[in-house]
Amino acid sequence: MDLGLKEKVALLTGASRGLGFAAAEALAKEGVDIAINSRDEKTLFRAGDKLAKYGTRVVSLPGDVTDPNQAEMLVGATIATLGKLDLLFTNAGGPPPGAFESFTDEDWQHAIDLSFMSHVRLIRAALPLLRKSESPAVLTVTSISVKQPIPNLVLSNSIRAATIGLTKTLALELGEEGIRFNSILPSWTDTERVNSLLSDRAKRKGTSLKDEIRVQNEQSPLGRMAKPEEFGKAAAFLLSPAASYITGVMLSVDGGTYKGLL
Repeated sequence: MDLGLKEKVALLTGASRGLGFAAAEALAKEGVDIAINSRDEKTLFRAGDKLAKYGTRVVSLPGDVTDPNQAEMLVGATIATLGKLDLLFTNAGGPPPGAFESFTDEDWQHAIDLSFMSHVRLIRAALPLLRKSESPAVLTVTSISVKQPIPNLVLSNSIRAATIGLTKTLALELGEEGIRFNSILPSWTDTERVNSLLSDRAKRKGTSLKDEIRVQNEQSPLGRMAKPEEFGKAAAFLLSPAASYITGVMLSVDGGTYKGLL
């Protein structure tokens, strides 16, 4: 299937590794010109070099999306270097694990800036440019925890749900302008973030990382965690013109881990 992505321009945050990089790589393979962002400059520029091998234009934009001024800067830099913006992929590393009583107001505010306000600010900054695109699309990255809370992740469980509300609302509010808004709800995927969470779980339970990976694999009917590239392909499709009548969708990419009907 031709996804119709050639010569589109995408801005992806949290894209130096893990799920964000997988999405950027899937788009690059389809001929999309890409601006990628991350706080980690060294990892970011290394990721940019990897993406450039696919023959598309790649711009690496260091920055922390919890900074209120960063969204305008990232969108402005994308336009200055790539000329337009068609696709926006909003993603950021998740809040730390921990029990409810272990977090202060400052912890909550940082998590809100990271996992909710970063989406708000990026979308707001990008809208004037998305309105000029022939096939504008926004994809927010949340978590399966919005359907099924994950133990010891109270910050993520609580705050990511707000991003789902935002995404659905904007799909309804801006649909008449032709701008599509969807979200992917990844479950356990073989990334550094997941290994860190499972290591934390192993420490609390007195087990090993290997044990926790085995237990988590058993939660999926497929018997394994997702590969980052499986997430990336789903992201590329939802952002593409091939998904032109899909908006307001919260897609679980979880290998059947979530057991609910809705």
